[in-house]
Amino acid sequence: MVKHNEPYLIRRISTILSIILFIKIGGYFTITDVKIITQIFKVISRVGMTISVFLILRQLKSYGCVNILQLKNTMNLILYILYLGLGFASFTWSTDPMYSALQWFMTFESFVFVYLFFQVVYNVNNYFPHKKINLVNIFVKSIFPIIIIFVIGSFVLPDFFYREMRGGEEIRLGGWIMNPNELGMLASILGALSYLYLIKEKGWGKVYSTISIFASLLILALTSSRSSLIGFILILGILVLKSGNKKMKIAMFTLTGLVAPFAINAIIFKDGGGVEEVMSMTGRLPFWTALLNEGIVKEPFFGYGFMRINYTDYFQGLNTYPGKMTHNTFMQVLMNLGFIGLFIALFQVFFTVKNYFKSKLDDYANYFVAIFIPIMINSFTEFGIFGDANYGILFWQFLIFLFLFEERINLTTSEKNAIIKFNRSEKTS
Repeated sequence: MVKHNEPYLIRRISTILSIILFIKIGGYFTITDVKIITQIFKVISRVGMTISVFLILRQLKSYGCVNILQLKNTMNLILYILYLGLGFASFTWSTDPMYSALQWFMTFESFVFVYLFFQVVYNVNNYFPHKKINLVNIFVKSIFPIIIIFVIGSFVLPDFFYREMRGGEEIRLGGWIMNPNELGMLASILGALSYLYLIKEKGWGKVYSTISIFASLLILALTSSRSSLIGFILILGILVLKSGNKKMKIAMFTLTGLVAPFAINAIIFKDGGGVEEVMSMTGRLPFWTALLNEGIVKEPFFGYGFMRINYTDYFQGLNTYPGKMTHNTFMQVLMNLGFIGLFIALFQVFFTVKNYFKSKLDDYANYFVAIFIPIMINSFTEFGIFGDANYGILFWQFLIFLFLFEERINLTTSEKNAIIKFNRSEKTS
């Protein structure tokens, strides 16, 4: 039942949070080649959205919402904070302290954003259950407009939205706005979450989610992202097998059989690259080998500093191309923070996945799968969850906090009185 005297913030909270997340994700895009404009846009869109969520949380408290949440199973959170702490300390030995600091503060800022976002979600769900926020819906509604912008842009402004690669032999959607593989990852996440949205919604919701899935598939095709295509097929397969819907399983296997020949051609034989190119991870394996043999041996324990992989801006092995990043998030953290940082990152991932297995019956278990697989596959070939600032890090931070909150049982007297007062005001309104 809609309460007409309810604050506008509560009546439109899901829409507001969707817009905030949409702008937050958009803040990782490069909207122009004018550096100063891009920097201003990114600061306003990212920091501004964090401030917005903070103000919403303050407003909730002004309504009488008392924070009664506590954290549980926090080992993954502790390890992530330890990772951030080591990254902060690395400013003292970084080969470029200013760059390390910039990357660190962007990562920390998104970490704060996610924490505040979850506080808002759980407080609204606890005090205003008739306006319950569903993260699947929020993510679908925030990512879908971004995907639509790229779909329209690919037809209306192809020179701006497409990027020439391999000397013009290959043209991929993304332009200089966003790395095509990163855009592909975003599309695969939308497709998977839209599937979850599809199986629960009715009427217009089914139409909306179906359009989202087709838009995601179109983006995957236009970005030509091998890793994202593999990720999307893998997620959909897992989610369908988990569903118990026999018709959906039959449809999935039939569709896989029909699409498989085209997918194999697109993945393995794309642009005549063949199996050899795929096996070398399009040249990445020789680069990783050089990083291990020629790079990390010089700074094995603590690395070159947060988001640094060499004494200079680029690393180039004896027989490799020059690179500013490693194209593998675990290799990146190894070069940044050495073997100590790598072990912290690996155990952090382990405990995050462990929390998922402890919560397999949770409503958000499938949400975890739908985001985890694309960002983890992306982590093996691009920036990933421990790389330069990107929305893969933002999504990983959402998974860190996903199963950590529960309501406290031992409330203080003042908290009990505040809750009683809030419930009374709700009844009288």
